[in-house]
Amino acid sequence: MKTLKIIIIAFLVIAFQSESMAYPYDGYKTTGIRRLLRLQLIMEGVITDKKPVAGAQKKLNDIHLNLMNSKGDSLSIFPKADPDLQKSINALFPNLDESYSLCLMDITPGRKIRYANRQEKRGFMPGSVAKLAVAAGLFNELQKLYPNSFEKRQALLKSRMVRAGKWGNYDEHTVPFFNPKTNKLTKKVVTENDTCSLYEWVDHMISVSNNAAASIVWKEAILMHAMGAQYPPSAEQEAAFFKNTSKTELKEIAMHVVNDPLRNIGITKEEFKLGSMFTREAKAMVPGEGGTSASPLGLMKYLVAMERGQIVDPASSIEIKRLMYATDKRIRYAAATSLINAAVYFKSGSLYKCKEEEGFVCGKYKGNVDNYMNSVVIVEQSDGTIYMVTLMSNVLRKNSANDHFALATKIDKIMTKK
Repeated sequence: MKTLKIIIIAFLVIAFQSESMAYPYDGYKTTGIRRLLRLQLIMEGVITDKKPVAGAQKKLNDIHLNLMNSKGDSLSIFPKADPDLQKSINALFPNLDESYSLCLMDITPGRKIRYANRQEKRGFMPGSVAKLAVAAGLFNELQKLYPNSFEKRQALLKSRMVRAGKWGNYDEHTVPFFNPKTNKLTKKVVTENDTCSLYEWVDHMISVSNNAAASIVWKEAILMHAMGAQYPPSAEQEAAFFKNTSKTELKEIAMHVVNDPLRNIGITKEEFKLGSMFTREAKAMVPGEGGTSASPLGLMKYLVAMERGQIVDPASSIEIKRLMYATDKRIRYAAATSLINAAVYFKSGSLYKCKEEEGFVCGKYKGNVDNYMNSVVIVEQSDGTIYMVTLMSNVLRKNSANDHFALATKIDKIMTKK
């Protein structure tokens, strides 16, 4: 029927590709994340495969928070834009789409803080960048369970085995499964019977931006919030909780779990809020509220709070930073060759939506209704330069990955110029 031709065809892609691994390579013993053992064996030459680039070879103890000092304290209120830096940043955008928005902050030791921005308060759908709110929510609930011991929080993340169930339905992007006995790596989509430790689900959520993992992690945080000292529940107790708790109450708990930690670090709901689960069946079990949105300013506030050790506490903040540490193939902004020797802490997110349009063929990341692409990154260059960028765009009909890549190169040149 002719009317069918005007039906909007929507592609909601909240993750990117399953190829951008994170976390330091020596983290297997601490976390039990099995794919890290494979990465460690590659570094040791036991398994033959391409090693991470130079900037991706830091170890756990090499990663630090950069603003646990008076410089961080000074950022309780963001500085005004630095005139020279702002001029350099403004010069990057005349030939790019008007939607491009960003915040940039130079926190290099020994220098004054420099800040620049472009449409810093403009709201976007953040896509998978919103999974950073789930991470904050999880570590907030863990802190409530074990307020005086981060080691006990890590032990729980490592020992709690979670079956995906219906929460994992559905994400087309694969996650890595490594068998330490055979040294075999398999990449596959998450199915209901897949079981991983909670630490591994968190890793899948951040490192390969898997939507199924994000819904599973959020669900576990909800259970922590609701059950307190009775967590973790048995499978029967978990099923009874979601069956017997009203949808209204589940929604309220879910929204508090992921959004309250953002408010606690001074991010307003206009600057960053998470409004719904990441998979279809999870959304059916736990309703959302108000939609998901973020601005470059809100995301920059998140990075600043993390570097200050204020996302829950310093131990939680540095663990989230480790989870963001890019140790395998780098994509979009993080793929810039100028960053090869830099440590990069990265989260990317996208969402595109298409409708029928004469002469236009919809493709991945080329939506003609919405086409969001977002990059959140901390760069620690080998020369000691440290800066943070939150970049967001909505360029219709075009995959903006190359533009993000090009901007990364240009911004790094500005930031490392002596």
